[in-house]
Amino acid sequence: MSPITIRRRTAAVTLTAALLVPLAACGKGEDKRAADAGSTPKAVNLTVLAASSLTDVFKTAGAEYEKTHPGTKITFSFAGSQELAAQVKQGAPADALVTADTKTMDGLKAETGNATVIAKNRLVIAAGKVNPFKIDELKDLADTKIKVVLAAPEVPVGRYSKQILDAQKIEVKPVSQEPNVRAVLSKVELGEADAGLVYKTDSAKSGDKVVTVDIPDEQNAVASYPAATLKASKNAEDAAAFVTWLSTPEAQKILQDAGFQKA
Repeated sequence: MSPITIRRRTAAVTLTAALLVPLAACGKGEDKRAADAGSTPKAVNLTVLAASSLTDVFKTAGAEYEKTHPGTKITFSFAGSQELAAQVKQGAPADALVTADTKTMDGLKAETGNATVIAKNRLVIAAGKVNPFKIDELKDLADTKIKVVLAAPEVPVGRYSKQILDAQKIEVKPVSQEPNVRAVLSKVELGEADAGLVYKTDSAKSGDKVVTVDIPDEQNAVASYPAATLKASKNAEDAAAFVTWLSTPEAQKILQDAGFQKA
């Protein structure tokens, strides 16, 4: 075989090998993408701290989120916003926080990401099912014969209650001050109090266990619900995705169907 023929064959082999390398790499990439497409989603467990007044609606929202985000499991911890703030400051392991007021969230700027208001709420009077005192407006709560229960002043709903009563110059001496709105409502439902100031959404959920008395807008207060990720979260990207989802049309419908107002 002549030297020229040998050189030509060597060049042909080299060229063929060069063409096959990228084709093989391409095949591996396609195989990887196919494997990724059919792979099981990453398992993520998110813990969300949320205000008591979100208990029912967030259970519904959480179930919907898990359904549309396979592999994600959300665990909620509900309490008064002031209790949640204390947990965050103490380093409780969690991924996101939703409070019932902006004041509490603003006090946690060092521990949270940027907050976004996802919903609003208003106060109503929840009176006992029988409502023997015929309570139908705020000033009726000043009657000392009526056992009124309020949330503690450091609780958002307690702060809103004080705000609207002070604005109307109505003096109320509560028989007890509770740690969250659910505790206030429970006292009225059980007949341990004649009336209390609660969020409209909580009273509506109570059904016929209480009589709901609306408070005119000009005498009322608007409660805002900000949501934010926690900087200490070990699932920062997934926590941010959930907080963002709370503002989507899908989540907003769930909130508004439960009686919350648009943010």
